[in-house]
Amino acid sequence: MIRRLIRLAAPVLAAAGLCLGGAAFAQEKSAHDKADYPLGAGDVIRVQVFQNPDLTVETRVAESGLITYPLIGSVALGGLSISAAEGRIADALKQGGFVQQPQVNIALLQVHGNQVAVLGQVNRPGRFPIENTNTRVSDALAAAGGASPGGDDVAIVTGTRGGKPFRKEVDVPSLFLGEASQDDIIVAGGDTIYVHRAPVFYIYGEAQRPGAYRIERGMTVMQALALGGGPSPRGSEWRLRLHRKSASGAIEKISPDLTDPVQPNDVIYVRESLF
Repeated sequence: MIRRLIRLAAPVLAAAGLCLGGAAFAQEKSAHDKADYPLGAGDVIRVQVFQNPDLTVETRVAESGLITYPLIGSVALGGLSISAAEGRIADALKQGGFVQQPQVNIALLQVHGNQVAVLGQVNRPGRFPIENTNTRVSDALAAAGGASPGGDDVAIVTGTRGGKPFRKEVDVPSLFLGEASQDDIIVAGGDTIYVHRAPVFYIYGEAQRPGAYRIERGMTVMQALALGGGPSPRGSEWRLRLHRKSASGAIEKISPDLTDPVQPNDVIYVRESLF
């Protein structure tokens, strides 16, 4: 009877073990992600030392990246991962002779430092925390809801790298099409990602739907005319006039071919048919 009960219970125990194992794996992964988070100004942390309750401190990382900790004074934690910060405090306690084998644990209570700002033509502009050291441009754009319908295909990333100003233009569609994945750079605290308004062209005159329209990649005059609904019954696709600003700032009047590319701020005038 006992053996039979054990055989019946075995699958249940095994399933429970799998559930517990899955939970343990999830906790381990979460802990690993948190350990990679770089501390920044404004972050609130709790520092604890095993079997030393008097050394438990809740503090905020200063703008200078420093915290003040009992016995060892000021400690520079800004920019360090949580695991590296734990090691720095442990080393200071050990070298000072305060704790022989310190086991330091840092819990992140509030995230305020290491944020990236996503601005311009995105669905949810704002500041977003960098939760690990592998946060990329695509992650930050996703947190902001992606580009709005009026947003450009290029995102401009600005910040500092190595104490020097940094600027890079990132082709957003290529990040997801796999054409230029190397441009999906890792963002750093204080970076700003700006998505400008998409370039437009204008069409007026004898067009079905005159107005301003977004320029798609590789758009030709024929495609632009189609986007405007084509010529009205009084208009002619063969009598187009294109107004374009030259490098000198002067407005050029061009009689374009239907296969010519459209450039930002081009103005296409559909003239009346002669017949």
